[in-house]
Amino acid sequence: MTIMSLYAKQLVRYPELGISLDFSKLPLDDAFLSSMQGRIDRAFADMKALESGAIANPDEKRMVGHYWLRNSSLAPTPELKAAIDGPLADVKAFGRDVLDGKITPPRAEQYSAALVIGIGGSALGPELVADAIPAAGLDMFFLDNTDPDGMYRVLESLPLEETLVIVISKSGGTPETRNGMLVAQDFFRKNGLEFAPQAVAVTGTGSRLDKTAEAEGWLRRFPMEDWVGGRTSVMSVVGLVPAVLQGVNVDDLLEGARLMDEKTRRDCVKCNASMKLALAWYKATGGKGEKDMVVLPYKDALVLFSKYLQQLIMESLGKRLDLEGNEVCQGISVYGNKGSTDQHAYVQQLRDGVNNFFATFIEVRECSADAVEVEAGATCGDFLQGFLRGTRQALAESGRSSITISIPEVNAKTLGMLIALFERAVSFYASLVNINAYHQPGVEAGKKAAGSFLALLGRVRGALGTAPETAAQMAARLDADQEAVYHCLVHIASGDSSVKWVQADCADEDTFCKA
Repeated sequence: MTIMSLYAKQLVRYPELGISLDFSKLPLDDAFLSSMQGRIDRAFADMKALESGAIANPDEKRMVGHYWLRNSSLAPTPELKAAIDGPLADVKAFGRDVLDGKITPPRAEQYSAALVIGIGGSALGPELVADAIPAAGLDMFFLDNTDPDGMYRVLESLPLEETLVIVISKSGGTPETRNGMLVAQDFFRKNGLEFAPQAVAVTGTGSRLDKTAEAEGWLRRFPMEDWVGGRTSVMSVVGLVPAVLQGVNVDDLLEGARLMDEKTRRDCVKCNASMKLALAWYKATGGKGEKDMVVLPYKDALVLFSKYLQQLIMESLGKRLDLEGNEVCQGISVYGNKGSTDQHAYVQQLRDGVNNFFATFIEVRECSADAVEVEAGATCGDFLQGFLRGTRQALAESGRSSITISIPEVNAKTLGMLIALFERAVSFYASLVNINAYHQPGVEAGKKAAGSFLALLGRVRGALGTAPETAAQMAARLDADQEAVYHCLVHIASGDSSVKWVQADCADEDTFCKA
């Protein structure tokens, strides 16, 4: 077998979509595929059941319907179809009215910026779209953390009178989003502006945020579906409201995803790119997450794609228990940034260090405005292609596996295709390893632990007196964990000049008191 025939055999192409996946550096041979046939059959069956409206998230007793969002005719009931079509039409009409100046801010002629307040999937999807596709509408800004310095850095850069605020939270109780909303409201008020007339809520019907927006008279409310998880919500109102305001053709985004869904719905392993991607992950990691996934898009427009995939893959696949309750500790760690920038950061280790990863290269064939020859007969785009191909070959020569995904250009349609490709690969992989991809008990555990710490923080703040006291002494008084009390005291002293912190040779002997 020649090198070219191996390449051709391991290539999945959809010429009408312009996308291809090259598995020749992580080949899926017939023996491997045969050994996986039982798992493959189950994965195809699971996907059909999911798309038909089965309870695909058994822990939360929910359907999983993000595939219906780009083709509402697949929704299992007329009510669910209407719940997709209606909000989509409303979102597009709202976007047109804002961009055409039919909806205007109270103290300016037209909106010029949008501030999205969200966390996790409620921010990562909109951020990816905003960064990948040039704005033809409003300039996009984001509050996606509860770091006050970061929030004020963004708020102080806004043309506040011309800024539309979109608050995204299914429950309305997510602390990071709630905090960002409260800080933004306070910032508007301190600058002499009303927040409500410039605010939009994307939330569950009847949620805390929904009730707040209704009571305060916010500009608009859009309903968030309970059968769409945050990490797969970019095609829902969560992603579409910011996208239309940015000026993105959301029909193209949805069309790209729909076309990829159609291609990867076929029960044919060799022509199903998402199934082959899932099988490549299985082979590379032993089906047990034994290797990490390094994502290297060779295009600045896709710099956030690895961050987006980090949540999609790790939150979906990082599970302690399988569907039968057995402890399996599944998952695939994802990291990366962009080529060729990050070749100078970590490719040395990738090639010569510990072989604990497989790479996913993303090639964008088009190089716009690429007429300048930086060397005789070579442009910047030529160099970018050279670095991609050279790095891929260098890794292969060192026994490192990789997959290469190629698209013609970055636009709304191709971005939709890429997102759908990976969403379906995640679904297939979860079936191959028998886990629930659609819940997140570890995230919930972190939220509960944070709540416990905040409750203790309040007790410690209230217990501080004028007499110096060590963490151990206060912990004994409060019947609390000494280390947790120490961290509370350090946090309080670091942000409150009225609290005195005297550091000793040993942290156990540090004292704290009101000055």
